[in-house]
Order: sequence, then structure tokens, then C-alpha cells
Amino acid sequence: MLGAAFLMATSAIGPGFLTQTTVFTQNLAASFGFVILISIILDIFAQTNVWRIIAVSEKRGQEIANMVFPGLGYVLAILIVIGGLAFNIGNIAGAGLGLNAITGISPTAGAAISAVIAVLIFVVKEAGKAMDRFTQIAGFVMIGLMLYVAATTSPPVGEAVVKTFAPDKIDIIAIVTLVGGTVGGYITFAGGHRLLDAGVKGIDSLPQVTKSSVTGILITSVMRIALFLAVLGVVSKGLQIDPANPPASVFQLAAGNVGYKIFGIVMWSAAITSVVGAAYTSVSFIQTFSEKLNKNSNWIIIGFIIISTLSFVLIGKPVKVLLLVGAINGLILPIALGTLLVAAYKKSIVGEYKHPLWLTISGVLVVIVMALMGGYTLIDQLPQLFK
Repeated sequence: MLGAAFLMATSAIGPGFLTQTTVFTQNLAASFGFVILISIILDIFAQTNVWRIIAVSEKRGQEIANMVFPGLGYVLAILIVIGGLAFNIGNIAGAGLGLNAITGISPTAGAAISAVIAVLIFVVKEAGKAMDRFTQIAGFVMIGLMLYVAATTSPPVGEAVVKTFAPDKIDIIAIVTLVGGTVGGYITFAGGHRLLDAGVKGIDSLPQVTKSSVTGILITSVMRIALFLAVLGVVSKGLQIDPANPPASVFQLAAGNVGYKIFGIVMWSAAITSVVGAAYTSVSFIQTFSEKLNKNSNWIIIGFIIISTLSFVLIGKPVKVLLLVGAINGLILPIALGTLLVAAYKKSIVGEYKHPLWLTISGVLVVIVMALMGGYTLIDQLPQLFK
């Protein structure tokens, strides 16, 4: 249960998570607390719905989608695999930057070393257990270091609490970005699919499934809040954050050279666990399409990681591709969650299970909000691809 929660949480906490949180805090100051609060509520609604329906149906997201509308599962799988691959290039790059900050080696060499470590997790016989243990250890290390850095900046906690409930400004784009980054794309299914693989399924497992889904969001939220307070402490003192690398700048301003090394550890931990989570979940979306794919899933995951690494080493981060995939990623959550909500009312999929009305209503709310804002983002990003 804890393994699934940490897989979901550490998949969400990647290089983009660190940068987004830093930049939004810089722009909104203490009022960013409100954005975090709303995103936590929407995240819990989304994850609880998805995990419960997966557990009750005892099927993966793509299988459920194909039962709701033939062919939809294949479309969903393609979107998630393409998105996972593109974002994994960014995750590998982040891992390289993390090792660069810790040891001084080049980001390319750091990326290659990180890829080897990620691959080794899936080479061992008990890959699932190895992945669970790795993400838990990395998760605890990240949170511990982040809380330390937050404490060193002496943030105005009282002001942050007040503005969380009475913000000076409400930024809708920031809310959508946070929700999409925490439970969008492949992350929506990371924990739910891990529980299926571990044999945690059926109506009897729902209390544990619900607890695990909420735990995953809360782990992510602790990290988000700690980083928010660290940045707020730096900003409130009038210190200037370097726009070239906002998260690294915050850590350095907070604790000098030691802070920069801590940034390296946090960045590497965040990136490498996201590499593992993206590869595992993306492949879990195609392995059910044939017995051969299912039997060789670990080798396909390894291939996924190698392709991501080679793409970064040979091409770098393709900015335009990441922009488009980021926009598409915002639409995966409403498509996936909407499909699963329909499935929750089909006896052929969930049997006699009765989905709670409050979860349906909250799920529909998330679908509508994310569909509107995801569509807006996609329209906004498309022109940039043709410049």
C-alpha cells in the first residue's frame, strides 16, 4: 500500500514539480498557499475515483476504457506512452543536473549513470518490491531535506496560513498546472496499476485502496508545502532568485554551498523516481495488449528508459515536443477520469459495486474544470509549435 502511494507521489515530484512550485511561489507569494489547498482537494477527488474503480473492476485503465468504448483504451495508451516518453527525457535531464550539482560531473554523464541505476531496479527478480523500496527511501530523503531547507529560511508561516484561506489573488492557470502535474497523464494510473500488480483488488480492498490514494496525495503535498515555505522565506527577505535555475537558486540562498548540494540530492531523487514511475506506468498501459508484451514487460520498461536517455544525450530536451505533450497531458486526466466514471455505473465492469454519489459529483467537477482549462492550454500552446 505504501509502495503504491510513494510510486504515485514520487512520480509527481519531478524536475517540473520543483520548478513550477518555485516560480509560482515567486509570483504569488503567500497566496500560493490557496492554489496548493485547492489542488490538493481536486487531486484527492481525482485519485480516489480512479484507484477505487480500477480496484473494483480488477482491470487496468486501458482495459476499462476499451470496455466503455471500443478502441478508446488504445487511444489512451498511445497518449500516455507518448507523454511518458517525452516527459522521461526531461526526468533523465533532471537526474543528470542533480548529479552535476552533487559531484560536478557533466549532466550527460549524470544522466547516463542515473539511467543505469533505474535499469538495475527492473533487472532484479523482485522488480516490484525493489521499485517500492527505492521510491520510499528516495521519498523520505527528499521530504526530510526539504523540511530542513524550509526551516533555514524562516518563512512567514502565519501569513502563509492566512493567505491560504484568504488569498490576495487567485491564479486558475496555476491550479490547473499543479493538478495536471500531480495527477495528470501517466501519474493518474501509477498507484492504481501498482496495486493491481501487487494483488490488491476487489470490493474488500477498497478501504485500503482509498487510504493509499489519499496518502499518495498527502506525501506529494508535504513536499509541495515545504518547498513553498522555503521559497517564501527567501522571497520575503527580498533575495533575488536566479531565473536560469529557480529551485537551485532557492536552496543556495537558503543554505549556501551546502544548500546547493542538498538541491542536487533532492533534484536527483525527484528525477530518478519519476524516471522509474513514468517507465513502469507507461509500459503498464500496453502490456495487456498481448501475452508476449505482458511476459516481457520488465525488458520493455528497460528499453523505455534507454530510449529516453539516448534521446536526451543525442538530441537534448526537445522544447516544442515537451510543450505539445504538456498540453496533451492536461487533457488525459479528464478523458481518463471521465471514462472511469462512466465505467463505475456499468455492471459488466464493476459488478454490484455502488460508486458513492459524492465521489461521482466531485469527479465530474474535476473532469469539467480540467477539460476546459486543458483545452485552453492546448489552444494556447499550438501556435508556438509552428513558430
